[in-house]
Amino acid sequence: MAISSPPVPTFSASFCRTRTEFPSTFNRIPSIFSRAHRAKPHPLTRRLALSARLNSSKSSDAGGSVSPDNGDLQYELFHGFSPQRCRRGSPVFVTLPVHSVGSLGAVRRPKAMVQSFKALAVAGVEGVVMEVWWGLVERDRPMLYNWEGYLEIVSLARRCGLKVRAVLAFHQCGAGPEDSHWIPLPLWVLEEIDKDPDLVYSDRFGRRNVEYLSLGCDMLPVLRGRSPLQAYADFMRNFRDTFRPFLGVVITGIQVGMGPAGELRYPSCPTQKLTWAWRSRELGEFQCYDKYMLASLNACAREIGMPEWGNGGPFGAANLMQDPELTEFFRSDDGSWNTSYGTFFLEWYSGMLVLHGERMCREAETIFRGTEASTSVKIAGMHWHYRTKSHPSELTAGYYNTSTRDGYLPIARMLAKYGFTLCCSGFDLQDQEERKMNPVSSPEGLLRQLLSAARLCDIPLEGETSAASLDNESLQQVVRMSKYYSYGLEKPSFSFNFVRMDKNMFEFHNWVHFTRFVRQMSDANAFRAKLEVDAMPDTRRSPTSLSDVTKFGMASAYC
Repeated sequence: MAISSPPVPTFSASFCRTRTEFPSTFNRIPSIFSRAHRAKPHPLTRRLALSARLNSSKSSDAGGSVSPDNGDLQYELFHGFSPQRCRRGSPVFVTLPVHSVGSLGAVRRPKAMVQSFKALAVAGVEGVVMEVWWGLVERDRPMLYNWEGYLEIVSLARRCGLKVRAVLAFHQCGAGPEDSHWIPLPLWVLEEIDKDPDLVYSDRFGRRNVEYLSLGCDMLPVLRGRSPLQAYADFMRNFRDTFRPFLGVVITGIQVGMGPAGELRYPSCPTQKLTWAWRSRELGEFQCYDKYMLASLNACAREIGMPEWGNGGPFGAANLMQDPELTEFFRSDDGSWNTSYGTFFLEWYSGMLVLHGERMCREAETIFRGTEASTSVKIAGMHWHYRTKSHPSELTAGYYNTSTRDGYLPIARMLAKYGFTLCCSGFDLQDQEERKMNPVSSPEGLLRQLLSAARLCDIPLEGETSAASLDNESLQQVVRMSKYYSYGLEKPSFSFNFVRMDKNMFEFHNWVHFTRFVRQMSDANAFRAKLEVDAMPDTRRSPTSLSDVTKFGMASAYC
């Protein structure tokens, strides 16, 4: 039986946000937009000599010199923009491969990365997104940081004329040592988890998730005398001091990781399953069973005079792969999510997540104040039950968003308070395609709600793809959804992160689609590139076609 109770007086606690009513529907902004008029190209004002090596470098974890002059085939790239170019569109960034920096802290395949960066510059990409892993930088001992590989990447980006967005990744990557993308938490943190397993989240079955430390112990000195919040702050502070010469000049953005996959959420569904969780319609599991989360829940329940509500998460919340209409907690008509108990639990659960985000934002805002680098937070796109009343996959992830309550507006307001940008993925997903497998999914509906919250709170937006989709229809969907946010705004602030660079990106047809997409997003009126082959010293050069640019990109692939 689901927990139920007669109505009780209004409750509140320091970590239980007061319930606020929000409109359940959002006015759809017109989706028909006029094309921008094309301006005449600007005269050529700068020339940058580039070289490309057709033969890829050998894979190695060892460091190496990053020289823009390496190569056998000489190219000259003519940039049709002034040094102080101004984009009227939305700049595009490309996320680097997970293992751009090896386990020993050095750049992997630096020569290949040089050529890939040059190819991105040819395409008109604004910059790259560099994930900075806690598990690599502070790997062996507390407060012993190794930034070597990341410094090399930033220096390389600067030499190639690219900007950098740094993602401070305080989470695990991959499913385990057998995963090619495996990057665990710092070894010394794992040692502390072995001593106290409650440092990580747990579901009602006692299954531990080591992707990210439990926010229940945010303020407790459980990491060899430091709290997790202090460890995160020390990491950010050392990053700021190490990269200070680049901040605001080359490093223009810093995304602060706040949960699994770097997103502000609970690990209700293991990250490695998220790529197909919407197909199986997993509800997720509430992550409130470690002793620190239970202590907080118990204290909150006692404060409102209902101690029996503080013994754990909801009963009748089903397992990971059950129809929500067959559960006592999530079913639409009489589910206990819509009772006094459900309101209490969900406000506490989501309130703890927002409180964690606010603590992290406050620390980051203080640390990076004055650096002129923007800061951002990523929100997950848990869209696979969006067309139900209870939105179970969002609830278990910590977003108290239902058919009658806006769970994202409080997060957007918190971000606005500290001057943060909202980052969200799923710009490439379409309802029409997703509903073929899951009729209650609505990635477009969820994304429109997030974009509306960003507009209402007047905060900048970063979009992302959910996967490395390079087909034309997916890329055009990105353009449509970006205009949904920007439409009607006097000074829209939108940029886009393509996730992520791999060998497929540089294949002929994919590269053609990608370069056209970049020009479309970034506004071709402000940028035009010409590539010329230096066949002979005394031979007159002539501009090459888009296919030549494509060949350059293919030859430069970092894969």
